[in-house]
Amino acid sequence: QVQLVESGGGLVQPGGSLRLSCAASGSIFSLNAMGWYRQAPGKQRELVATIASGGYINYADSVKGRFTISRDNAKNTVYLQMNSLKPEDTAVYYCYGDIDYGLGRGDYWGPGTQVTVSS
Repeated sequence: QVQLVESGGGLVQPGGSLRLSCAASGSIFSLNAMGWYRQAPGKQRELVATIASGGYINYADSVKGRFTISRDNAKNTVYLQMNSLKPEDTAVYYCYGDIDYGLGRGDYWGPGTQVTVSS
């Protein structure tokens, strides 16, 4: 059984910063691509950023220059540093992982963490 758990969400003023963390646990053989997606009320879930096992990174245009994704493979953890936050960044943020659990490989999602940007 593999689980992803996010932490670090909350309420922040426009222009502020937050750092999200996502820890993977369970019968993990290796972590492949990991990333962050978000879903605002009334909207579809959208990609925020992904990072491959080899370090290749992809960002949504809306967050380039403001958000930074990173990973610590020794801790099975992926991070999202969010700076210069805007009200339109308000959403539930979900961690994603393409994980090899030894007997197979699958896509896993965390339960989500709320990020609210408001004055």
